[in-house]
Amino acid sequence: MARSRKTIGIMAGVAVLVLVIAGFGAWWVFIRDDAPESANLATAQETLDETSGDSADPADPASVDGTWNVDTSVGSFDDFSGTWAGYRVSEQLASIGSNTAVGRTPDVSGSMTVQGNEVTAVDVDVNLTTLKSDSGQRDAAMRGRGLQSDQFPTATFTLTEPVTLPDAAGDSITATATGELTIHGVTQPVTVDVQADVSGSTAAVVGQAPIVLGDYGIEPPTGFSVLSIDENGTFEFQIFFTKA
Repeated sequence: MARSRKTIGIMAGVAVLVLVIAGFGAWWVFIRDDAPESANLATAQETLDETSGDSADPADPASVDGTWNVDTSVGSFDDFSGTWAGYRVSEQLASIGSNTAVGRTPDVSGSMTVQGNEVTAVDVDVNLTTLKSDSGQRDAAMRGRGLQSDQFPTATFTLTEPVTLPDAAGDSITATATGELTIHGVTQPVTVDVQADVSGSTAAVVGQAPIVLGDYGIEPPTGFSVLSIDENGTFEFQIFFTKA
């Protein structure tokens, strides 16, 4: 009898261990939030170093003046080391729970103008029809519902106030850019937290802007698998510019 109880105890312990392992495995595969990290200057600087070389001289303030064009040849979209723009929003999924949805596209074009110690103009267009996330079902929903990118294919940002640059050459920039963001055919004033760095003839600019979906007339595309989508999202970007 004692041996049977011992055997039963061992079997129960093994069963509990199996359940714990299985539970961790389910969390790892289905529940963990493995969304790509937010846009940050450190990641963009790694691309600058690989492109220009660690020994590249900081840009001479006198040579910064002029027009800088968006450059999609720097880095790669496959690992998000190049130019991209997109969204980040929290959602509740029926089978998973809380999740961070991130969609990005490398189809970015535009330019910025620098005069003296100021960025005086920025005009950027983003092709929303090529936004890609980790879910083809989500991407399809965004084309027909939500962003409705089939109907409103382009998002734009236009700077409305100059951004002052630091006095010292080679310093990275942390600033707030004031402009107008157009999404879903609706234009709203926005303030964008930006960081930038320059190496040779290449500049990296990263930033985020909070957006409220309702302000742009966007109805979250919920459904059977998507229970809810947070009304507050983020427009984020990492853009490389090359001196014209």
